Amino acid sequence: MTWHLLENREKAVRMSDIAKAAGISRQALYLHFPNRAELLVATIHHIDAVKNVDERLAPSRSASSGIERLRAFIEGWGGYIPEIHGMSVALRAMYDTDKEAAAAWNDRMQAVRHGCEAAIHAISEDGCLTDELTTVTATDLLWALLSVENWERLVCECGWSQSAYLQTLKKTAEAALLSRT
Repeated sequence: MTWHLLENREKAVRMSDIAKAAGISRQALYLHFPNRAELLVATIHHIDAVKNVDERLAPSRSASSGIERLRAFIEGWGGYIPEIHGMSVALRAMYDTDKEAAAAWNDRMQAVRHGCEAAIHAISEDGCLTDELTTVTATDLLWALLSVENWERLVCECGWSQSAYLQTLKKTAEAALLSRT
């Protein structure tokens, strides 16, 4: 229920708005969340739990090779983006004017970056990372490829299907990141 409030792009959502929607006092809300940043991060983590993000990413974590981990991570995260798109729109709309929304969005994007980093390290440990990239630059590249903004452009603006997005992203990532020998 709280995340639906956050999808309002017109204005930042106040703690009082959230308390009212939850049917509690603003003071009661502040007892659990001392500031909006903590509430927003908790909301994101709640959405992740409800939508089973850990289950979606489990194949990546248990993959037997770096390439399998890369493919599974792209499938897991890339497939999750449509699920959290509304929340991402809201947080990004508030990003420049609301440090708490920015902190919440940055927290989520750092979690994605850690997943990218784990996939890249697995590829590197297998000896499959292209010599043209370091693990840091490869992580940067994968993180950029998997951004919500790229998904929006390709799926929402260009009309790609979700399936085409995932397949093309996997092929693109493999071409850019893997050694050709």
